[in-house]
Formats: sequence, structure tokens, C-alpha cells
Amino acid sequence: MININEYTLKELEEYIENLEEKKFHAKQIFKWLHKEQVESFDDMTDISKSLREKLKKQCEIVKLQVIEVQKSKDGTHKFLLSLSDSNAIESVFMKYNHGNTICVSTQVGCKMGCKFCASTKEGYKRNLLASEIEGQIVAIEKYMKEKISNVVYMGIGEPLDNYDNVVKSIRQINNPMGLGIGARHISLSTSGIVPNIYKLADEKIQATLSISLHATTDKKRKEIMPITNKYGTKELLEACRYYIMQTGRRISFEYALIHGVNDSKNDAIELAKLLRGMIAHVNLIPVNEIKEKEYTKSKEESIKQFMTTLNSMGIITTVRRELGKDIDAACGQLRQRYLK
Repeated sequence: MININEYTLKELEEYIENLEEKKFHAKQIFKWLHKEQVESFDDMTDISKSLREKLKKQCEIVKLQVIEVQKSKDGTHKFLLSLSDSNAIESVFMKYNHGNTICVSTQVGCKMGCKFCASTKEGYKRNLLASEIEGQIVAIEKYMKEKISNVVYMGIGEPLDNYDNVVKSIRQINNPMGLGIGARHISLSTSGIVPNIYKLADEKIQATLSISLHATTDKKRKEIMPITNKYGTKELLEACRYYIMQTGRRISFEYALIHGVNDSKNDAIELAKLLRGMIAHVNLIPVNEIKEKEYTKSKEESIKQFMTTLNSMGIITTVRRELGKDIDAACGQLRQRYLK
């Protein structure tokens, strides 16, 4: 069966013409799938019954099933979602003053092996399809009965390791005939797959790029982020400068503060030196503590000192608001517990 959700509008037009139907029906079907989010071809009331029957014989509408939901006191909801092959992924719904945000996964598991992340513990299974990335938004909007206005690609998996599906999903999510979420309301986080940062820059998508930096030297970064063995910090920052030049967009640098590892005043000074001259923002993240990992969250005094040092050196810096502290907050924890 064809996963019809996976078709772009152009691909859908070609498919409809191959069925010897009028091309304009593709736009109707696309809207039903992505804007109206129907779960049955019979709900597509403005297309003929004969076309609906053709679609039913050849295609399926793929949807994700909610397995479990954890609800935080602050309004955050963490979802465990089942895919059609019974694999499970996580997504997080968060409420902010500027609108509802969803954090989506891009892979089943992760290859990157970052030492402070639970997503990598159960290993990598496969990439998500574009329709499965978009499907997380659809499933959660239906469950919450609320619209999503912002999407962050920061869940399980490395988005730029699933480049084609991720870029396709951004274009689908951004399409005004579908969910219509503006590109500037979409953020993508990467641990630093340098060649694909250059590719993404050339796409000229006006999304926000977030770089998981977390250390200022190759030596220290290699200890917590193995990808640094392949792409060094200098190489990564050169790619970031290219991205800014091509898109005119500011980059957000994520920096998880780990007690006694990367949270000293000197670390802050070195970070400011690295980012000097770039259109950049630093997002400090008090690291989530996870079982079987030795890293612990920085002390409040260290977090404040780090932020003050960066701001005093001209680097705009904020501390990420901690949401979902009373549930399995770190990426991968809920899935890890489910698998066990």
C-alpha cells in the first residue's frame, strides 16, 4: 500500500494523473490529508466516489498512535507514540506565552552517542519518514485539541543524519495548504554534521538553526560528543558562518551546563571568544540528570555566573526554561522505560 501522506503536492499531482484523473484533485486531497487531517478517504467529500475507491484500493492514510502520555504540573505533555512497524518515539507538547510548541523526533533511536543524552542508550533503529515527523504534530493536535504554532526538531535522533526526510517534512509542515506553520516558527537542532549544515544553508529555508555545542575545545567536546572526532569545532563554526551568510538568520547555540565539566567562568570566556562576530544567541540548558550517567546539573550560582559573563562580553544569552521537571524530562527516558 502507498503511504499517501508521504507525497508532496507535486508527487500527488503526478500520481492522480497516472490514475487518469484530473490534476486539480491533488490539491483537494492534499488539503484533506494535511490541513483537515482526515483519517479516511470517505471523509474527502468533495472528490468523486470513484476516485475515493481508487485511493482506498492503493493507498493508506498513515497515523501515529498514542501509547502513553505523561502530564507535568506546568502543562507540558510528553507523548510516547507508536509507528506502523510498532517502533516507539517521543514527542513533547509545551505551552509558552508565544504559543504551543512541539518537540519532534526524527529517528528511532540515535547514532550520535552524546554522553549526557538518554536517546542514544537503546541504539539506532531507523530514520523517520517525513510523514512520520509531520504525523507527530497531527497526533498531538488531535489529542490536545489545540493548534501547534511552533515546531522544534530536538527530540530523539539527529535531524541532519536524516537530511532528506527532515527537509521534506519542513516543506510539508510549512505548506500553506497543509499545517501552514511558518518557517521562522521552525527550529532544527544538530550536533554538528558539517556537510549537511552547508546543504541546509543552500536550501534557503528560513528556519532557525540550533547548534548543540556544549564545549569550547575539541578535547572537551570529544569527551561528551563523539561526533567531534569527525567534525572539529573550528570546522563546525566555519559551517555556521556560511549558514548565517546564506540565510541572514541568527544561529542559536545550545550549551548544556554540566557540573565541573564545562561550566566554569573560563569556559564562558572561551565560548564568547569563539562566537565573537557571529549573529548568535546562546541558550544555556541545565542538563537533565539521567540514570546510569555520571553528569549532574550545574549549580544555580554557576549558571548565573556563566550567563552574566557571556552577556557582559556581548553574547546574547538566556537560560532555557525548565519544563516537565516532574516527568521523564530528558529525551529518550520515556521510550527507554517503555522498551524495558
